[in-house]
This record gives sequence, C-alpha cells and structure tokens, in this order.
Amino acid sequence: MLKSRRNLALACALSAMAGYVDGIGFLHLGGLFVSFMSGNSTRLGVSLAQGHWWNAAEAIGLILLFVTGAACGSLIVLGRGANRQPWVLLVEALLLALAALCYASGLSNAAVAAIVLAMGLENAVFQIDGGAGLGLTYITGALVKVGQLVAAALTGGARWGWLPNLLLWAALVAGAVCGALAYHWINLAAIWFAAGAALALSGIVAATVHL
Repeated sequence: MLKSRRNLALACALSAMAGYVDGIGFLHLGGLFVSFMSGNSTRLGVSLAQGHWWNAAEAIGLILLFVTGAACGSLIVLGRGANRQPWVLLVEALLLALAALCYASGLSNAAVAAIVLAMGLENAVFQIDGGAGLGLTYITGALVKVGQLVAAALTGGARWGWLPNLLLWAALVAGAVCGALAYHWINLAAIWFAAGAALALSGIVAATVHL
C-alpha cells in the first residue's frame, strides 16, 4: 500500500492528523487516548487491578467508540461503488467538525465521542476487499515493520524498504507535537484544524483518484 508516492503521501498526512488529534485527546483526557487503543487497553487492565472502576469505564467507553468508528468506516468501504476513500475522509471531516461544534456548545463529552469515532473510521481509508487494511492511528505495527525491513535490507533485501514505515512514525510524532501545542493554545477548538485537513484531503483524493 505504501509503494506508490500517492499512497505514501496520503498515509503520512493521515498519520500526522491522527497524531495531532491524539495529542489533543491525550491532554484533554488526562492520559487516555482517542486513537491509541493499546494504551487504553493497558489503562483498563491497570484500573481494574487497582479497583478504579470509573477510570476502567472511561477506557471501555473509548474502546467501544473506536471499534464502532472502525465498523462504520468498513461499512462505507464495503458499500456500492468504487473509490470510497473520499467518502471515508468526508465522513471523518464531518465527525471532527461535529466535535468542534459540540465543544463550542459546552458538550465536551460529546466532542470526545465524535473524535474517537472519527479516529476509528480513519483506519478504513486503505481497507481493501474487506480486509484489515493499513492502520493509521496507531504506529506499533509500523515500527515492527521498520525493524523487520531493516533486517531484510541487511541480508540482501530492499535497501530502503523500511523508510515508508519510518515516515509514518515520524508523521504521527510531528502531528502529536502540533496537536499538543494547539491544545495549549485553544483547547478542543483545535479540532477545527483537523476537520479542515480531513475535508481538504477528501477533495484532493477525489480529484486524483484516477491519476
């Protein structure tokens, strides 16, 4: 999926956006995540062990919302018609805009819910034929691939095969830096920038899908 420059550029842009949103969510939720469900799963286990039932309930709620978003994204991809990427991105943009509007209306919990749905949905952008596709809002798999492809390069494989996955990781980290700075500036209103980016990407993908 990352062999073409178009796909790599889109994947890095989406990874950066995921990092941006997750940086905002992490600060707003005090250590929970809106896209990194492995971290929330660990927090869930620790909270259960410590008897912190409210914290455990928060983690479960975020996980369920993320899975729901991922399912919705898959339903869009599996719908009728070809080239569903722009539609996935458009729905993501609408969810992020809804989150920003909810925050402006004083509904912070609803804003977080819309953000988590959007992050789950984003992972369907590169889904093909009902498969799992490329994870864009979590990066552990990409780092594993970096290590594996570095080993392959050292034993006669593609010299730079590891670079695309490293770029995904770097994009997410850069996005998280920007998200944290934006959150300190304007709180959850910073989600407007992510909504605008998703909308722009939807238009770009729709315009270039046949190129």
